Amino acid sequence: MKIETYNPFTGERISEYEEFNASRVREIISSVRERQRGWATDIDQRIDYLRNTLKRNLEISRTKLAKLMSSEMGKPVSQSLAEIDKCIRLIDYACSTYVRYLESEDVETEAKHSYVRFDPLGVILLVMPWNFPLWQTMRAAVPAMLAGNGIVLKHASIVTGSSLEIERIFESEVFRSLILRGSSTGEFIKYVDGVSFTGSTEAGRSVANEAGRHLKKTVLELGGSDPFIVLKDADLEESAEGAVFGRLQNNGQSCIASKRILVHSDIYEEFVRILADKFEKVKMGDPLKPETFLGPVSSKEQERRVRNQIERLSGIGKVESFGKTSGVIIPPTLALVDEPFNEEVFGPVAILRKFSSDEEAVKLANETPYGLGCSIWGDTATAERMIPKIEAGMVFVNRVVISDPRIPFGGVKESGYGRELSKFGLREFTNIKTVWIDH
Repeated sequence: MKIETYNPFTGERISEYEEFNASRVREIISSVRERQRGWATDIDQRIDYLRNTLKRNLEISRTKLAKLMSSEMGKPVSQSLAEIDKCIRLIDYACSTYVRYLESEDVETEAKHSYVRFDPLGVILLVMPWNFPLWQTMRAAVPAMLAGNGIVLKHASIVTGSSLEIERIFESEVFRSLILRGSSTGEFIKYVDGVSFTGSTEAGRSVANEAGRHLKKTVLELGGSDPFIVLKDADLEESAEGAVFGRLQNNGQSCIASKRILVHSDIYEEFVRILADKFEKVKMGDPLKPETFLGPVSSKEQERRVRNQIERLSGIGKVESFGKTSGVIIPPTLALVDEPFNEEVFGPVAILRKFSSDEEAVKLANETPYGLGCSIWGDTATAERMIPKIEAGMVFVNRVVISDPRIPFGGVKESGYGRELSKFGLREFTNIKTVWIDH
């Protein structure tokens, strides 16, 4: 069967690809497994590869890959370039810092020598989404490969071209891309040793179920409906600017986007006015133009889904959009509501609610099935008292939620389990092996 890719801004077909059959997928996984055995034996070789092959290829291919990603899924090209630069920084940090987290750790016991070592699991399947085609792949692949694992990547079909370009950039026999539709991925989980999945909660449940049948290790980074809490002493200009970026970056299509803006009632009206003014000034249009900040959502299907949610939000509150609709571009939209809307809105729609106390802010923040990130703006002492009560894997104060190689990334509740990045993510796909040597 053919997989076709389309430019969401122009509607034009970009290319078509032949889907791999089951035999070819098994052969690729087997080949990666064979090469992984040698790959796992020499960490200096792995570091040299990351620094001198992968990083170099990324730098050489930076402009080409950025244009391809933006063409396939609509991300403004300036943000695609920033995504690639972030991946280059990840490589530098991983090579200089992650290595020490793979060293054996001595444990004092009555043994002659007892320690813990961190050995690779084998071959890891990455099932990745379209919204950050390179970063989602790199933040899972680089730590896993540094730990000695091989990688097979099953990317979202709408970024098939990017997936093949990423394979070319990796230029390694222990990193291969699979051209598959999502519905057929599950049948290959039994052939790998672990699965890192990023995507919807519903699809994550399916992956976890199949992995559980075969007792395969999983890390799930799923949906989010992150609260953005504005305390009454917050700097309104600064926090509104953060809300614009947190809600609209990547065309509003990010798991850690600031989707629910919770504002203290004392400053609510003024904050809404400032945010509306900033939404009105957002530059929309062709994602390949450097001045564009908000481009199209990823597909007509995604547009229909978000517009349906906007329609239902208008039934429970006041909804206002800023700018003209063009193709599948959804303009920045504010929804002022007084009751919960617990779906994840994967588009440029900010849902605003009032609160009158810190306790109520925490209650509203937690009234969602998700628990990925949370951003709090205002007095840091007040924010730190709230943090232990926030049901999320990450809390940022006076900054939007981000992913950073130095700190663990992941959530709780229906946002998944396990962690990416930092020493915690590095060790997710290792065998944490106890060694006890007696006299």
